[in-house]
Amino acid sequence: MSATILVVDDEKNIRRTLRMVLEGSGFRVLESDTAERALELVAEGDVDLAILDVRLPNMTGIEALQRLRTQRETERLPVLMVSGHASLAEAVSAVQMGATDFFEKPLDRDRILISVRNALRASQLQREVEALRAAAQKRYDMIGESAPIRQLFAQIEKVAPTNGRVLITGESGTGKELIARAIHQLSRRADKRFVKVNCAAIPAELIESELFGHERGAFTGAAGRKKGMFELADGGTLFLDEIGDMSASAQAKVLRAVQSGEISRVGGEQSIAVDVRILAATNKDLETEVKESRFREDLYFRLNVVPIESPPLRERKDDVPILARAFLRDFCLDNGLREKPIDAEVLDRLAGRPWPGNVRELKNVVERMAILSGDRITLADLPKEGRLGSNLGRTSVNDNAVHAESTGGNARGGDSPSEISEAGNGARLTLREHRERAERQYILSTLEDCGWNISKAAGLLGVERTNLHKKMRGYGIRRSKDTDRP
Repeated sequence: MSATILVVDDEKNIRRTLRMVLEGSGFRVLESDTAERALELVAEGDVDLAILDVRLPNMTGIEALQRLRTQRETERLPVLMVSGHASLAEAVSAVQMGATDFFEKPLDRDRILISVRNALRASQLQREVEALRAAAQKRYDMIGESAPIRQLFAQIEKVAPTNGRVLITGESGTGKELIARAIHQLSRRADKRFVKVNCAAIPAELIESELFGHERGAFTGAAGRKKGMFELADGGTLFLDEIGDMSASAQAKVLRAVQSGEISRVGGEQSIAVDVRILAATNKDLETEVKESRFREDLYFRLNVVPIESPPLRERKDDVPILARAFLRDFCLDNGLREKPIDAEVLDRLAGRPWPGNVRELKNVVERMAILSGDRITLADLPKEGRLGSNLGRTSVNDNAVHAESTGGNARGGDSPSEISEAGNGARLTLREHRERAERQYILSTLEDCGWNISKAAGLLGVERTNLHKKMRGYGIRRSKDTDRP
């Protein structure tokens, strides 16, 4: 449809001339001889651009522009100002208030049309950018109506408008990053950058360079100056995910940055002031990490100003059907599929499962069913509970973890149900040992299902590739020769 242009001028001949020019180029034209009537027409919502005379009876064009810019519905409406005898001060004032362009009479036909088309194109691009940004942000919306999630929403709403540092704790897969993004979006920094750093995914020798940047020649391969995450997040929010995996030296530098509001690039001597709100997250028990001297106590207290715990999915079972439908809808939309209905019995079964991998595991299961099912998702498409994910990324690996080669197990791990529940001497395993054996077995089975494609397996497991590699090393999982491709 053609754009609608509102022409506002108290001279009938000017309005008639502009109407002929604009309609001749395919635009729809509305007219008004007063600013008051023009504001009424704009309020009706059918105006894409206004051409507004500066000198009008009663309310001036400058005053009308000011009103448009102070109302949310019209603050971005493209407005071209015209005048036959405007002062320089009026022209400057109009531009400062957001006029898209300014013309003096007599008007030049070609220049008017060029300005109108450019303004409409810029406005359309702006709307598209905002729509894409809103769609991208929707991916991070928190979904749920259960009591634990409502309590979490209340905490977020209280802490978000402040500059208080927040430590988000909870099991892997519970949505700690979503909490951090929600805090950012509801803060006074929402129009600034949200910068995420996965401390577990960056090698220890590179974490300081990633966080604080480096100067040219600071180390081998440092060919030029590089800004770190603290600088990139200046004015906005820095989210330090998996903070419990940060090296001791990096912890010391982060503490200095938190205390002083200044950072120094690796290899540099100059201090750089940064205004950053820090949000941190971990699935580790940092109090225990502090007691065992693996995490700095002073940094812990600096970060833990406002603690927020992300509830596990097993404590918010009422949200499972809501989440499942949302994941299914998003997956079908992303992959160009017609949205599939999901039977109520499937949702009931999903809600009754323990979900050790939390929301991330549920999302993976829903996407798997969407791929493998027919026109609708039925109980026949529901994966067996034993093949669902376990606490990936949450449990630590101890020295007694069972390794693939030492047990002589097959490619699927070789652990029978009784072996998972009992140790070799007949004694029952601890909960931690049981979790680790179950996790190892699930990783092995997923790797085999994916043909040992690490990227694909990491995607199904809902973990970063670096995290999966770390798990495989910890559990001694290696591809045996008999599973090698020819």
